[in-house]
Amino acid sequence: MKCSYNWLKDYVNLDGVSPKDLAHALTMSGSKVETVTELGADIHNVVIGRVLTIEKHPDADRLFVCSVDVGDGMPRQIITGADNVFAGAVVPAALDGALLPGGKKIKTGKMRGLESQGMLCSGAELGLDGHDQPGADADGILILPDGEYAIGADAADALMLRDAVLEFEITNNRPDCLSVTGLAREAAAALRLPFNYIAGEHSSPLQGEIAGYLTVTVEDETLCPRYSARVVKDVRHGLSPMWMRRRLRACGVRPLGNIVDITNYVMLELGQPMHAFDHACVKESKLTVRTARPGETLETLDGKARALDPSMLVISDDCGATAVAGVMGGAKSEITGKTARIVFESANFNGPSVRKTALSLAMRTDASSRFEKGLDPTATVPALERACQLTEQLGAGTPVSGVIDVCAPIGPPVSVPFTIKQIENHLGVEIPNIQELLESLGFAVKDGAAAVPSWRRDVSIWQDLAEEAARLYGYDNIPATLPPSKNQGWLTEPQKLRARLNELCVSLGYCEMLTYSFIGPADFDAARLPPDNAKTIRNPLGEEHSMMRTALLPSFLEALSRNAAARNPEARLYELGMVYTGGDGRLPLETRRLILGGYGDGMDFFTLKGAVETLFDRFCRKEASFAKADGAAYHPGRCADIFWQKRPVGQIGELHPSLGFPANAAVCELDAEILLELARPDGWFAPLPRFPAISRDIALVCGKETAAAEVLAVIRKAGGALLEDCSLFDVYEGKHIPAGSRSLAYRLSFRAPDRTLRDGEAEAAIQKILQKLQDGLGVTIRA
Repeated sequence: MKCSYNWLKDYVNLDGVSPKDLAHALTMSGSKVETVTELGADIHNVVIGRVLTIEKHPDADRLFVCSVDVGDGMPRQIITGADNVFAGAVVPAALDGALLPGGKKIKTGKMRGLESQGMLCSGAELGLDGHDQPGADADGILILPDGEYAIGADAADALMLRDAVLEFEITNNRPDCLSVTGLAREAAAALRLPFNYIAGEHSSPLQGEIAGYLTVTVEDETLCPRYSARVVKDVRHGLSPMWMRRRLRACGVRPLGNIVDITNYVMLELGQPMHAFDHACVKESKLTVRTARPGETLETLDGKARALDPSMLVISDDCGATAVAGVMGGAKSEITGKTARIVFESANFNGPSVRKTALSLAMRTDASSRFEKGLDPTATVPALERACQLTEQLGAGTPVSGVIDVCAPIGPPVSVPFTIKQIENHLGVEIPNIQELLESLGFAVKDGAAAVPSWRRDVSIWQDLAEEAARLYGYDNIPATLPPSKNQGWLTEPQKLRARLNELCVSLGYCEMLTYSFIGPADFDAARLPPDNAKTIRNPLGEEHSMMRTALLPSFLEALSRNAAARNPEARLYELGMVYTGGDGRLPLETRRLILGGYGDGMDFFTLKGAVETLFDRFCRKEASFAKADGAAYHPGRCADIFWQKRPVGQIGELHPSLGFPANAAVCELDAEILLELARPDGWFAPLPRFPAISRDIALVCGKETAAAEVLAVIRKAGGALLEDCSLFDVYEGKHIPAGSRSLAYRLSFRAPDRTLRDGEAEAAIQKILQKLQDGLGVTIRA
């Protein structure tokens, strides 16, 4: 909903309140303002001028030299190429230093040797078109009516171009705020100012001359609780006054002519949609509100033939439907320049019925968007009176006395009992003047109850009143407190462990991602994995989401592909997600898995292997082992299975070249259930050693086929309790090493927890290790 700041000022005294201050106050009170657009702020030093003389440029056939009076007694010489300018014409003139919409700057300059002290402006250069200002869409300079504007006046002010447009996000439960008066009421309440609009009494009695012009019959009061109408005769067509055109345009409505503009103006002002029929096109002067007949059609105002069905409510005369109720009028009763009498319609239609009709016909209009939210049934007659008042004010016609008002019984106002203490206890804060806050919104508070105004159909219980009081008091003024409860929420132990695992992955430099559990056959193919035992979904969204994933790898590769396609130079991602395998034949078994990896500089098999080792060390306080393996998705010779004490935990490797990723792309997928099972409690620590360690380096010679992990396993087993740590720090092949062999260098650390270790004890342990290596693997000490 767009609303004009100048229009709001009719109902609330906003002196000293800027549009931005108003927007802030309304947003903080619950009426969210999305944007504030200043109109005319980009127009500067453009004035109303009068052309005194006009002559042809001596050195240019298509240029004219004008002397322009700008109201300061010093005529300006301005050169123009427009041929519609004449002596005596009143025109907008941009003087030296002027600014125009779009950031255009005007300066004094020379044109073919003669000085031009500004520029005469067209309508387009001021942001106007023919609907905004007569003549604005014509070629050439905008010629203004003589006698209506003071020479020298600021053009933006004279043409009413300065305003501010506030765009609101209105929720479906507040259709009353889809109107200027509704927003003005909110503004007055938020700013603690008087609301100046008072709905007038009916200016025309229900009985009167109208009985000879029109009759109305409503066949279904459920779909049309109220239908009101008035007749205007002696219609005089023309443009609406400038103030009305500017307000309509600011609210996003295009001015079309005085009668149509009046109906749109009333809809925006009061929130009550209206429609105008050509009275001469209403056969037998009878209107009937009924449901459409089977096979009935109607050509609407947009020129399209609409097929109607019996679920749709229409307005008809004796010859058939003339309008789709609450949505759009029909072409056969359209107002034209020859229309002499009109019928103003102001009705209340069933919201769900209007919504279903608009959706069925693919016709969402300003009127239907209001009706579908449920409007105030008491607003129909005041809207008619306002329309007739504007008709007289604009000299657009003479309203016929009398009002037709077919109305179903309207019950008494809803009364909601409450107490101040009840609201304050509910909000947890003392709010001063709750009664005054509610009354500023139109609630009548008396005897411990609030009578709900007819336009606030969303209020039905005392908690709604508490919300009204809280938002006007200011949510930002209510301190944040936890509700009293004996049962405080907490994380379960598995949840805590998963949170720690996530934190550890992030600390290792990987970004969390979330992917769908549904994949397709193509995803399995892309990962070079068979879709063995994958569960097929009975009612899939599409083939690409037709199967439950049995591994995280296909989803992970798709995420890496997206990053590579977006030309991200590197990506390091992880996901802790579910896979679905096996099961009882009906439902799959859900297993949690962890996948991490990526591509880019510094990412390869060994980098990722180090991350996995760190993860095991910090999360499980245990050490994983790796064994050479083959994986369909991984590079031959750069893939390994991961174990903990011979228990398979996952697989790691660089991606196979056929997958199309860079050479430095690696992925590791782990069984998260095992990781969570092995996890040590958070905060686990080992005491600092009290006695020094003895370090020894040994270089061994073994066959190339002997894995370093096998050697390491033998060393750790033979080292016994005194061996604290062992790590590989060098691999060598070449001179002084027999063909088919290689040298592996390990650093061993020995320590006793209760004493200072002797060199002899360390040497004895090393000799035992060397003997075990010789006997078990044929590994010898390097000479």
